[in-house]
Amino acid sequence: MQESTSSSRYFIPLIIRVSVCRQDNSNSRPRDQSTVSESSKRFRTEFLEDWPQAPGSPYFDPSTPDNVTGLVGHPVTLLCKVKNLQNRTVSWVRHRDIHLLTVGRYTYTSDQRFEAQHKPRSEEWALRIRSPQRRDSGQYECQISTTPPIGHAVHLIIVEPETEIMGGPDLFIYAGSTINLTCIVRHTPEPPNTINWTHRGKTINFDSTRGGISLVTEKGIHSSSRLLVQAARTSDAGSYQCVPDNALSATARVHVLTGRKSLMTPPDLGSHAESSLLILELHIYAPTNQNDIY
Repeated sequence: MQESTSSSRYFIPLIIRVSVCRQDNSNSRPRDQSTVSESSKRFRTEFLEDWPQAPGSPYFDPSTPDNVTGLVGHPVTLLCKVKNLQNRTVSWVRHRDIHLLTVGRYTYTSDQRFEAQHKPRSEEWALRIRSPQRRDSGQYECQISTTPPIGHAVHLIIVEPETEIMGGPDLFIYAGSTINLTCIVRHTPEPPNTINWTHRGKTINFDSTRGGISLVTEKGIHSSSRLLVQAARTSDAGSYQCVPDNALSATARVHVLTGRKSLMTPPDLGSHAESSLLILELHIYAPTNQNDIY
């Protein structure tokens, strides 16, 4: 029993600092996620940072990032830079459930994906998440154990890359027109190094004897790849696949129409208009009385 009491005395001050702004004064309530009050989940960093600090107190380096974007399944690191730490301690807290994740160089969670990282004599205190998932998105706080504690908020967004062929999954093209397929790659922390195209499962050869095939690629926050196939023929029909090297592929099926082009079709269809099929329905009704017959 004596050992249990000693252990409680070690942890209680740390827990009080994490929840210093809680309006609930009860010390007997369980602290698991299902019973944490909504008021205790509210973010209090603004209050903590506005608290007057004595000269020479620890403070956060202004270059510490406020927003971090990570990719599903790829390690992500939340960085906290602290100046003049002295004998204070740096902790990481997840605000979704008021969960204490790390204290100093030690990790205080059973989730082995979380890890405290710190190099001796360094001002950087990092929280590393291995194999992050979208549920890990949210607010995290780096705290310094001053009295009262001060904190710096970091908002984490975990995204899953997605690939889309505009106008898909089925596109209808008249024979002789230009096949224009535009592939958009979203939510990648870095642009893809390559975006390849396949037709019927085979990589498209831009130097083939067929000719008239070109590719325009633009890389950025949202990368795009535009495949142009001039003078479409029936052999160009089938499944096309856009394959970026850092995201899932996307597929679209092209149908090449050999019938006569409708007179209702505008002379210049453009890239996406050519991918639409106009269907006209003709309804014929029989006359109901003799007066309707001419």
